[in-house]
Amino acid sequence: MAFQVKFGLQQRINTVMIISTILLISLFIVIELQNQLAVITQHNLYRARTGILLIKNSLENALAKGTTEQIPTTSVRDTIESLRTSTIADELVLIDMESNVTAFSSNLIKPELNIQDMQIVKMIKKATQNQDAFQSKLSPQKDSLYLYAPIFDLNKEMRYIVRATFSLGNMQEAMAAVYRPSIFSAIAVILVSIALAFLLSKTILGPIKVLNDATKTIAQQGKLDMRVSIETQDELQELAETFNEMTVSLVKMKERAENANPLTKLPGNVVIREEVEKRLHDGKKFVVIHTDLDNFKAYNDKYGLALGDEAIKLCADTIKKAVKEHGNESDLVGHEGGDDFVIVTTPEQCVAITDYIVKNFDEKIRALYNNEDRSQGFIVSQARDGSTRKFPIMAISMAGATNAHRKISSYAEITNITAEVKKKAKDTPGSVFILDKRTA
Repeated sequence: MAFQVKFGLQQRINTVMIISTILLISLFIVIELQNQLAVITQHNLYRARTGILLIKNSLENALAKGTTEQIPTTSVRDTIESLRTSTIADELVLIDMESNVTAFSSNLIKPELNIQDMQIVKMIKKATQNQDAFQSKLSPQKDSLYLYAPIFDLNKEMRYIVRATFSLGNMQEAMAAVYRPSIFSAIAVILVSIALAFLLSKTILGPIKVLNDATKTIAQQGKLDMRVSIETQDELQELAETFNEMTVSLVKMKERAENANPLTKLPGNVVIREEVEKRLHDGKKFVVIHTDLDNFKAYNDKYGLALGDEAIKLCADTIKKAVKEHGNESDLVGHEGGDDFVIVTTPEQCVAITDYIVKNFDEKIRALYNNEDRSQGFIVSQARDGSTRKFPIMAISMAGATNAHRKISSYAEITNITAEVKKKAKDTPGSVFILDKRTA
């Protein structure tokens, strides 16, 4: 079995915060290093431009004091040595008109000129009278700048070319400059991250834990009256309100399930009453249709309880299909018990629903009788008074009460009206629907 590490939401938040902190600190250091490198480079470029002019002037002054010989005079050599000990340039190389190195400030061996140096010297020589024939190049590592300047004597004749080396910005200097700010920034970011993690834990994980505990309580103890109170003015509060609405719905579903008829699974008296009272409260126009099977007891006595249940299920299926095809989505089909069913619909749909029930019930109910009873159209069974009688094939009587024609104020009033109308419906032969249309 493979070992799996489980990361909770708290751990994931902490991980995200740590990674974010590291990225922020790294980004800050990179930006600061770039800025410091740019500042150092700009400073050194300015230093190089100023330095090459100072070196040029110093060497030309020294040359003016010396002889006219090609080799460097003592004054020039002294100037080169003086410049070496200063911080003006990192290295000085004096090149004569034959492109030879005649003096240099480095303590190392005599520097050699490469091809690029020779090309630059050649370019400067061509500008024989140009006092500002400066040239430059970057070192291969791009950490040093080489500046080339012509050196003229008093007769305005070019005698030498000097190459001065200046260091540019480097990472060590930049790191030294950002070291302390980086530490302070890192500490600040870490403290902010800790504060944010705490806030996230309190504002997100806290409500989630409340919801999780409430869900576990419902699942383990069945406490459907559980409610949660979360006031965050955001989606978490909306989720909590949805949770509370869900528990209310679960209570109603449980009540419906407990009240449902075991044979047809249709809601019973409690749900029927709640639906009617809700429509009364909302002021909606509705029709309550009470259905009853005629001659059901005689059939049940003769054919037995099993086929009697089949007749009840046939009635339920016919009513449900009628409401599904001709009713509204909000209509209710309930089963009060035995062969008594209730339909709650709207005045506009009641005729289409009942017409469908009458037609389909009369066609299908005959299949539950044997050939002899079906052909003769009745059965012989014992009446309630003990006498033997002929009972016609079962029919369905439907009585309707509506508030479309008069005001109805209670569920009890509805049941009284349907009971009264049902007597008339049962006195009418065959399947029938009678709607009470009285205005008072």
